[in-house]
Amino acid sequence: MKTIEHEIPNGDGWILSVHQTWDEARLVKGRDPVLIVPGYGMNSFIFSYHPRGLSLEGYLAEAGFEVWRADLRAQGGSRSVGGGEDFTMADLAMADVSAVVSAVTARTRTGRDKVSLIGASLGGTLMFIHAALNPDHRFGAMVSIGSPVRWVKVHPLLAIAFKSPELAGSLRLRGTRRIAGLALPLLARYLPWVLSIYMNPEITDTSAARELVKTVEDPNRHVNREIARWFASRDLVVRGVNVSDALPGIVVPFLCVLASNDGIVPRETALYAYERIGSRNRSLLEVGTTEIAMAHADLFVSTEAHERVFRPLASWLAALHPEAG
Repeated sequence: MKTIEHEIPNGDGWILSVHQTWDEARLVKGRDPVLIVPGYGMNSFIFSYHPRGLSLEGYLAEAGFEVWRADLRAQGGSRSVGGGEDFTMADLAMADVSAVVSAVTARTRTGRDKVSLIGASLGGTLMFIHAALNPDHRFGAMVSIGSPVRWVKVHPLLAIAFKSPELAGSLRLRGTRRIAGLALPLLARYLPWVLSIYMNPEITDTSAARELVKTVEDPNRHVNREIARWFASRDLVVRGVNVSDALPGIVVPFLCVLASNDGIVPRETALYAYERIGSRNRSLLEVGTTEIAMAHADLFVSTEAHERVFRPLASWLAALHPEAG
């Protein structure tokens, strides 16, 4: 298995870090390359790491896919070359995602001219924004994993945290990764009910906190303000377009993955895109039971992720190109 890092200018003052991974002996060139876009307050590291086995990136590469994971501006190894912190979700969805998709289709070893985009959490929201605002998008398929478009339901703790757009937009948060590293094992041991909105410590190895928190990034106060306003209005309006209303116009194959016990993006909210999207080829993958509760991060790093998420996701993507191989 080989991984190469690419540096991609986004045209807006940032150089984006994008990793390409494939297994030469297993690569199926007739399939679209897979591009993974991370969510908010995180980077793409978590897709290349799993405390108990193959990461999502590794699993898909082993299944014959060429896998790309992107760090957008202010994420991971991306760096500013004049770009500031005053950016919006529209900037991320249009400038950054466009730059990465163009780079992937130009450099892929598959010979394909479209990508299967996997959007994790807010990464899925950026995917929907991009498709809604850009009818000439180059998505061959779309996968949302715990992603909101319309906030049908908001967890009370998040509603409190984002109650005031003015306050949310005024606070500069620093040292989030260090705080998360200290808090994760303590919450898992003493306050598991608080941690449960994000992960289930019974199925996720929280002793690997030092590695897990490498994916954590400081939130951006300008995006915080947007999220607070989004919570208040419920619908996401970007550059005058109501993304919720635009969903029926999106018709590419779509897979919606959600965790039944997700407190960050509750089931009702994650399900909304599946119910509204115009895709004829659409599928729902809901994971977690009353016996095995799965939350937001469990979709990627739990001991259940391989069988309940990675395997069916790989099978769904492979079925899009049955002639390949």
